[in-house]
Amino acid sequence: MMANHSRRLIHWSECLRGRVPKDPDWISLLGLANQTLTTPALMRFATRFKDQIPEDVYFYIEQLFERNVIRNKRLVDQLTEVVGAINDRGVIPVLLKGAAILATAPQADHGLKLMSDLDIMVSPDETEPTLKALLALGYTIDYQPLPDSVGNWHVDLKRFCDVGMIDLHRAPPGPAFFYRASGDVKPHCTLTHIGRGSVYIPSATYRALILTVHDQFQDSDYWSGDIDLRHLLELRELANSPEGIDWDLLASFVPDKLARNALETHLVALYSLLDVDVPVRMRSRFIPRLQHRRRLAQAGFPLLRQALLPITALDYRNYRNGLGASTKEKTIVGDRKWALPKSSTLGWLLWLSHERRTGKV
Repeated sequence: MMANHSRRLIHWSECLRGRVPKDPDWISLLGLANQTLTTPALMRFATRFKDQIPEDVYFYIEQLFERNVIRNKRLVDQLTEVVGAINDRGVIPVLLKGAAILATAPQADHGLKLMSDLDIMVSPDETEPTLKALLALGYTIDYQPLPDSVGNWHVDLKRFCDVGMIDLHRAPPGPAFFYRASGDVKPHCTLTHIGRGSVYIPSATYRALILTVHDQFQDSDYWSGDIDLRHLLELRELANSPEGIDWDLLASFVPDKLARNALETHLVALYSLLDVDVPVRMRSRFIPRLQHRRRLAQAGFPLLRQALLPITALDYRNYRNGLGASTKEKTIVGDRKWALPKSSTLGWLLWLSHERRTGKV
């Protein structure tokens, strides 16, 4: 059983690279795909190798894909209605993550990605008219942060007839520190249309930055050693899109050593698991390669999650000099070059290492 557990990520990777794995445990592989919300993404593989995989495996993938096509069609209709209503209030929103995919991907590809909500961003002074537009459509607020809450502001809105919620942002996801070098999102966007409405879509390179910051720091995957395989597939689609990812520009977006290590850890996985042609200089440094090995080890043997937690200490000084200092609005005092994490930080890391989160491996 443990051998199957350790091999299933390799077999998943081979399927998504267009190869039939040798002697796969299909139940374990599909279990991983379900856990990471990537089962519909196997449809291209299943169609190509229909005669080389078990009939029930093909049928299962096909059923989930077709149901996801129906679900995402409803999300497109929902997004179209929402954008039109927001435009009527004089606001043109920025679409993030899955919402950007629905607005730009070919209709035939809409069923490949499973998504739970629609991420929409407006500027702070556009928040009130946007909320009024959504409330007028029958949405109710499911979550809203307290006025004095710390971190990025966002509101979750729901409506009984919809298959997904609206996640309304005023800034890209994750700590603002990681967007210092890239600047405001609007200059990185193009104006496009969905239905009768208009939206801004970030460039492929900026979307790659958003996905990295979201996974590695908002979701804390860099500290826990988790991989969001669904978003890794999205990065591959961005890299292989006609626009492509400008690797030099992406590298210039990261503001410090911690962000560079986190980005390159993602890129090592992108190259290793999905055969994306990432430049050698962005996948060859020691810490990102070590972090990638840690992630693979934990994916194969989850009991190693606590044992490998000390690897996070390699970036603790980078954290204190960058994100930590920006949060406290001060830098390290004096000549001290090293310090141990606080007991509360260690407790949080230990808690995080025990968490089993949907969509992660």
